[in-house]
Formats: sequence, structure tokens, C-alpha cells
Amino acid sequence: MIRLHHVAQTRSFRVLWMLEELGLEFELVPHSFFDRSLRDPAYLALSPAGRVPALEIDGRALFESGAILQYLAETRGALTGTAEERPDWLEWLHYCETVAAHIANLTQHHIMLRDPAMRSPTVMRLEAKRLEKALEGVERRLAGDWLLASGFSAADIAVAYGALTGQRFVALDRLPRLKAWLERIAARPAFARAAARDGAPEIYKADFYPPPEETQDA
Repeated sequence: MIRLHHVAQTRSFRVLWMLEELGLEFELVPHSFFDRSLRDPAYLALSPAGRVPALEIDGRALFESGAILQYLAETRGALTGTAEERPDWLEWLHYCETVAAHIANLTQHHIMLRDPAMRSPTVMRLEAKRLEKALEGVERRLAGDWLLASGFSAADIAVAYGALTGQRFVALDRLPRLKAWLERIAARPAFARAAARDGAPEIYKADFYPPPEETQDA
């Protein structure tokens, strides 16, 4: 049995979606950031940092979403692109962490730091710009329907999660290719199944979190 440890609206959604794309049977084990289940010693044995995802598969546990996507693609022989595309596939599979780093900083400032006095308006504006630049890189790459010429792959799953979350902090009006790509993503049956299983929102309660105005630094 494959078992995915998951928190809604987190990077574990990448793995949830990948499992649905592969048509694999699996058990979804929901967790919360607020019930301390991720700090339980039994869970720390699966994921040493106490984070999601953790995937129990093939007699072992895996953590780190990018590594899990790569493992699933390579061991299940799907969504890897062609042999000639492997360097591009690997680059885009891990480009997701470039996007995620900026999202993590924005999430920390907009949501996790509940006291406005603890937030840095400068960091919030800077990280929004950096996230926009990272998404512009995806916009430039999307000459066709997907990141690879051969078609949809795990690289699309990895990067699309960041773009879907990133649009809560960056308006996508100037990124028409990326917006159209996300529309194609949303139309995939496996994505819809994963979204239905994701769970109730715990982190992002608003559709958009705008950067502070310049005057807030004064």
C-alpha cells in the first residue's frame, strides 16, 4: 500500500496530483500544522524535519516533494519526457524550489506572522517582485502547451503547484502563456481528482495577498 502524508495547500499536493496522474491506488493520511501530529516521533521517523510530504512506498519512506516526483516518474516509467529531454526535465522539475522559496517568504510575512509589527513591508514587496521574475521565466519557456515539447510531464506538476500558489501574491495579467497553461492544468481530470482530495484550506484563506504600499515603510 502506498501512503501519502499530506497537509492541504502545501507542497505535498504535488505528490497527491502525481499519484492521481499515474492512476496509483494510495491511502491519503491528512495532517494539520496545528495539531502537532507532524512533531510526533513516529512521523519524524518518516520525515526528519517534520514536514509534508512523506510517502510510504516500496517498503520505505521518502520525503522532499521533488525527490518523490522524480522517484515516482522513474520507477513507474511515466511523465519523464524523452531521453533527449532529460536535462530539461531535471532542470524544470527542480526549478519548482526557486519559485517555492519566494512563496515561503511571502507566506511567512503575509500569513504566519500575525502581528503586523513583525512583518517587513520591504521584504514583502521584494519577494513579490522576485516571485514575479521567477514566474516570468516559466512564461518565456512555454512555447508550447507544456514545459517539454514531448508533452505533459512531472516537471509541469512540480512547477504548476508553485504558479498556482504564486498567483495569490502576483497578478498574472502580464503572463498570458502561463495563465493559459494553468487553464490546461485545471482541465486535467487527475488534477481535478487531486484538488477534490486536497482538504479544507488551512493556510491561504484569501484569493490574493497584495504587497504593502510604499508609504507603509514611513
